[in-house]
Amino acid sequence: MKVLHVITGLGVGGAELQLRAVLGQTRHDADVITLYNPGPVAEMIRADGTAVRSLGMRRNTQLSAFLRLRRIIRAGRYDVVHSHLYRSQIYGRPAAWLAGTPVVLSTEHSIGETHLERRRMTLPVRALYLGTELFSDMTIAVSGTVAERLINWGVRARKLTVIPNGVDTERVTFDPAGRERVRVELGIGAEDYVIALLGRLDQNKRFDLAIEAAAPSLGSSVKIVVVGGGAELSHLEQTAQRCGVTNNVIFAGERHDVAAVLSAADLLVASSRQETFGLCVLEALANGLAVLYTTCPALAGIDVQLASPVPATVSGLGAAIGAAVSAGRGERKPEQAVTDEFGIAAVTARIDDLYERLADRVTWRTIATRRRLAARKRMAAAGQPGVNWAGLPGPAGAERRRLAHRSGAAHALASAATTVGEDG
Repeated sequence: MKVLHVITGLGVGGAELQLRAVLGQTRHDADVITLYNPGPVAEMIRADGTAVRSLGMRRNTQLSAFLRLRRIIRAGRYDVVHSHLYRSQIYGRPAAWLAGTPVVLSTEHSIGETHLERRRMTLPVRALYLGTELFSDMTIAVSGTVAERLINWGVRARKLTVIPNGVDTERVTFDPAGRERVRVELGIGAEDYVIALLGRLDQNKRFDLAIEAAAPSLGSSVKIVVVGGGAELSHLEQTAQRCGVTNNVIFAGERHDVAAVLSAADLLVASSRQETFGLCVLEALANGLAVLYTTCPALAGIDVQLASPVPATVSGLGAAIGAAVSAGRGERKPEQAVTDEFGIAAVTARIDDLYERLADRVTWRTIATRRRLAARKRMAAAGQPGVNWAGLPGPAGAERRRLAHRSGAAHALASAATTVGEDG
């Protein structure tokens, strides 16, 4: 099957790296479109052998991008269009439906209790999300928590399925040479105890809370390494200065050598206010790293030995960090439960299976897919380059009227998107 993944941007982030991992395991042919910001992950995906195209959007409200995306999808004759992240869902779902794509679905990575991808959950945000969800066959929730939040928001339960994010265990395997290299680069001694804070530097991660809580435990042989970039950098530097631990907090910036960074640490602290999954925690556990976390929906019902939930307070988190530092570093053995439950190959297979189940339904769109796939096989067997699908008959009768109705609704939704600002 031909699959097009549509994503808002390809800077370094959990959803973006998850997409790259899935592309490395899928059994289907895939392309990627990013609405804007074809950042470092775009280059990684291209290096892996998957085509990436950017729409080059200049602002979040751009109707011309919607029309261009629809043209690209139609010309590509994709069997599946899979959208990731809010803005790509708003544009991608109706664009794919109007292009006649047989299977239209999305993955919800980042819906919290009060924010959606750092965007306040206002009424316009909800209206656009639920309005464009009408053009989707299914939404994948990355955890039961996400599914529950979507149902409470108004998404119908029958159009939801839970498939967790996957962990590329090979990519995050403990690396002794990487541990030594990163420590040398950052000026950390071989015997120093290192507490890692990993992720985008924004308010939701509450790294300021972690720095303040860890401050009493820091010293010449106990350091914090903050890995990531974002708007909170200046505030975190000020927090370290206020707590008197400037010399014990190292800001390493954005890095892509995940296994080496995790290997260089002795403890990961995940202090987020809210999470939809907690991929960073799982990657740390697959690396064999001990973890303290304030919230991690992915671990609900999973028996793990290396991770402990902690209070989201300075005193509670501080006591847990102090106890971990006093206990010293443990043996580095990957958490087997993470590999068994969240291995990227098994997770990707579930996504691929979902594509095929949705394509097996009988609708005017999926009938077209069967004809396309059969013709592709005939062409491939005959050694011919391809087929022009422009002559395929479209929906008739009631289906034509339904398509016309939804087409008008989609245009109205796309127009409404241009009235919603950055919070939309």
